[in-house]
Amino acid sequence: MDFALSDEQRMLQDSVAGYLESNCPLTRVRETAAAGDARADDVWQGLTDLGACAVLIDEDYGGVGLGLLEAALIAEAMGAVAAPVPYVASSVMAPVALAAAGSAEQKERWLPQIAAGQVVFGVAVTEQIGRRESDGVACADGALNGKAMFVLDGTGAARLIVAAADGSLHLVAAADAEVGRLKTIDRTRTVAEVVFNGAPAELLPGSANDREPLLRTIDAGRLALAADTLGAAQTMLDKAVAYAKERRQFNRVIGSFQAVKHMCAEMAAELEPCRSLVWYAAHAYAAIPEEGRLMACQAKAHLAEVGTFVARKSTEVHGGMGITDLLGLHYWFKRIGFNRQMLGAPELVREEAARTQGWA
Repeated sequence: MDFALSDEQRMLQDSVAGYLESNCPLTRVRETAAAGDARADDVWQGLTDLGACAVLIDEDYGGVGLGLLEAALIAEAMGAVAAPVPYVASSVMAPVALAAAGSAEQKERWLPQIAAGQVVFGVAVTEQIGRRESDGVACADGALNGKAMFVLDGTGAARLIVAAADGSLHLVAAADAEVGRLKTIDRTRTVAEVVFNGAPAELLPGSANDREPLLRTIDAGRLALAADTLGAAQTMLDKAVAYAKERRQFNRVIGSFQAVKHMCAEMAAELEPCRSLVWYAAHAYAAIPEEGRLMACQAKAHLAEVGTFVARKSTEVHGGMGITDLLGLHYWFKRIGFNRQMLGAPELVREEAARTQGWA
């Protein structure tokens, strides 16, 4: 049995990676981050033209009709260049939520628009992962009240998918809520604080008495973030190896020093097995549903730890240059840190994995 990627999957990833390398270099990332909007509209339009926004959407709704593995391959390519685009929420989590819980009318209305890049969705589910000082969001008589924190890609989104306290999912127009941007270490993506004061909400009917659509949405987001971390960590490893081959000290390239060799080898040894973990988790999401949630938790938690390790070691290999804006390593470093905490830190996600197996 062949466990490698198919030719079509490799072609998809190569196409997206090639486009991003040409159209989203570090200078473009730096400009977008400096502007404070964390969204490069021209890059996003190009990805839309490539079909990246339509991967998880069925062909009946103008999509490509592929699976989460293909979406993860795209997320990996985006992490590799720290692309400032709202991919995880709008093109992964929102289509999953609509497909799992939306009515026929809701799917027909919104999925084609997502596939065409005509609308950007933010997703508010973190209150279902770790409760904070607020009571979350409550729904009564078709209206939402409360506050949602860390709404992924919420800044600049036209529509929001919001999880209420009972786990039901609701569609809300961003204009009907108070959306405020939250500052995080990652300047390539946005999260928002959204306050609802009687905001009109449209229930996704499949989530009314079933938490499975919510859980599927969270699992898809976690896998996309894990894949993003994989791509970002691979770039940091590649940059460390390249720097070690050219930086000279004591009339020798530093890559000839045993300590530097060991750091690069440790990064490679830790990171390479993560690739198959992400692939399998994304495959299991649809093909082996009884393992899907567990593998999503394991991939998210493990990539968070390994990504942090690689980010730290790569910076150490670069020495003082590693913390300068000239090299820009901090964009990937902070992106990995953001991914680590978003949708659950490793400790919390591992606890969920234990509960899934009946161990806690």
